[in-house]
Amino acid sequence: MRIGELSRRTGTPPRMLRYYEEQGLLHPERAANGYRAYGTSAVHRVRQIRGLLDSGLTTQIIRRVLPYLDKPDDIHLHPDCLTQETAQLLLREIERLQERIDCLTRNRDALRAYLAVVRPEPEREPECGERAASECA
Repeated sequence: MRIGELSRRTGTPPRMLRYYEEQGLLHPERAANGYRAYGTSAVHRVRQIRGLLDSGLTTQIIRRVLPYLDKPDDIHLHPDCLTQETAQLLLREIERLQERIDCLTRNRDALRAYLAVVRPEPEREPECGERAASECA
């Protein structure tokens, strides 16, 4: 398939697909006319790349682990992938992601607190079980 078709099937702009190729994440064949030609497995590969990027991994890390991902919809690292250098890189990345999660959690909690002050929950009518017995009759 050509780049436009891969773009449509993955929702990834052609410019981004070219970037993935520049970063060594995608390896399309070239037709005689110079056009990129992608196999059907490229759809799964682009989805993996996007998922890894969305989780905050860098293209450097993705380039290292991508050859060892063995299923289109899951991330299963081959044991040969976990060299000491790669393991250290992944540990640093996990720490960075945890810092982002902690920061996002603090921001979410602050926004909730602010929202509770500026927009308190509306008072609701008490239900019959909550009213005095004389009011329910």
